Amino acid sequence: MAITGGSRFPAGHDFVFPRGALVMGVEPVLKFQSAEERAKGLPVEQEKDKETGQLVWSVLVIDQAAERKADAAVTVKISAPHQPVPPEAIPGTDIRPAMFEGLTVTPWIDDKGCRGGHVGERHRCRAKLGYSLRATGMKAIVAAKPAPKAA
Repeated sequence: MAITGGSRFPAGHDFVFPRGALVMGVEPVLKFQSAEERAKGLPVEQEKDKETGQLVWSVLVIDQAAERKADAAVTVKISAPHQPVPPEAIPGTDIRPAMFEGLTVTPWIDDKGCRGGHVGERHRCRAKLGYSLRATGMKAIVAAKPAPKAA
């Protein structure tokens, strides 16, 4: 099979965020640093995308179509040479609607809820499917102009 673990599947913005996405902030994704590296005083480096070599940025997003409040906050990672700038907020609010370009989805298994039983105990697995979202960029949503009134 040509599909390998970590494959990024193209997905349209409207498929992933059917009711829209609100950007809450953007920050760099930092590489993991071991205790030994921290003790040596080594500087923390920003993560680079394995496919493009560009810097990786984490965009905190509110998914307006989330069924549960706990699922509303998601992260979209953007690979870019410079920090992406969120769209302007709607005047008088902190709401920043955005559309993601080049959006991809990578499925993964979240097995933190999976517990191996002791000898003689039944295995209880509450693993679930998770998704990692990546994009090539984000832009402001352009409001559709109202149709002219018929005379």
